[in-house]
Amino acid sequence: MSPHRDPAALEALKPAIREWGRELGFSAVGFAPVDPGGAEQRLMDWLASGYHGDMDYMARHGSSRARPEQLVPGTASVISARLDYLPRAADPQANLADPERAYISRYALGRDYHKLMRNRLGSLGARIAAAVGPCAYRPFADSAPVMEVELARRAGLGWEGKHTLTLTREGSWFFLGELYTDLPFAPDPPVAEHCGSCQACLDICPTRAILAPHLLDARRCISYLTIEHAGGIPPDLRPLMGNRIYGCDDCQLACPWNRFAQLGGLADFQPRHGLDRAELTALFAWSEQEFLTRLEGSPIRRIGHERWLRNLAVAMGNAPPSRAIIAALRARSDHPSALVREHLQWALSRQANGPPPP
Repeated sequence: MSPHRDPAALEALKPAIREWGRELGFSAVGFAPVDPGGAEQRLMDWLASGYHGDMDYMARHGSSRARPEQLVPGTASVISARLDYLPRAADPQANLADPERAYISRYALGRDYHKLMRNRLGSLGARIAAAVGPCAYRPFADSAPVMEVELARRAGLGWEGKHTLTLTREGSWFFLGELYTDLPFAPDPPVAEHCGSCQACLDICPTRAILAPHLLDARRCISYLTIEHAGGIPPDLRPLMGNRIYGCDDCQLACPWNRFAQLGGLADFQPRHGLDRAELTALFAWSEQEFLTRLEGSPIRRIGHERWLRNLAVAMGNAPPSRAIIAALRARSDHPSALVREHLQWALSRQANGPPPP
């Protein structure tokens, strides 16, 4: 056995790897095993129930999502990393309470984290290789069939909250990334769960997408509906979406542990183009070219202008009757997309008649 692959030598290297991770901006680094444990069966049951909606890629990759060595042959352990992102932005609750403004998930107010996370994980892998000699590693950041939350839990970085996100005593406002490696690091011990009897996340969910603790029906989740879902948004869910046009943070905003969250230290995640306080009509007026130009480098750009207008139309339909909103909707009534036109007509009907009584 190579001295650099000796279990004792690898264990002794862990503190240095954690320090290199901190130097790269990670708030925590942990080590997970490749054994999926019971996570694989839970994933298969979730997929069999259809809770993934039209995210067909989740079903296609099936077991490789739970088994790292199937995704990257030779993987012997996984290094999981946290990157804090909470931006210094306008008060989210005040924004949610103003129906004429757009609410965008905190993680998407700045630059897209995927490339940034992968680059930093790659740098961490290079530091490790420089210390131990030739080794294989591959970074991931929500870019492949990887069970991020489960790996983070098994790496001791946190526990799975009842909302299905990784949770710590410092909250949940962070990204996760993984470094698959052929180095057999021993896993770190898991941390205890600290949700107790709290179910604030279940109670606050606008669409009741969290069916039970640790069970999410993505088909009802506003993040799924506004980002992953390409078709029409179910009419019965539209009024429940309020002014949320890209993602939803309600379960995180309600979580008591997020009272202890720290602001992210990277300028990349700070709000751009006033997205933390923008008016619906202002965003709706963006041409497709303006959308592409202003959101270059943003995760929002990936949904495209058509879905952007769809989401905004729903939010405008949920706003109180307004001449400005009606004029903005009518200005796009001949939009070439049938998807956009249908949501525009729904919004105009709501504006003309007012929302139905509860």
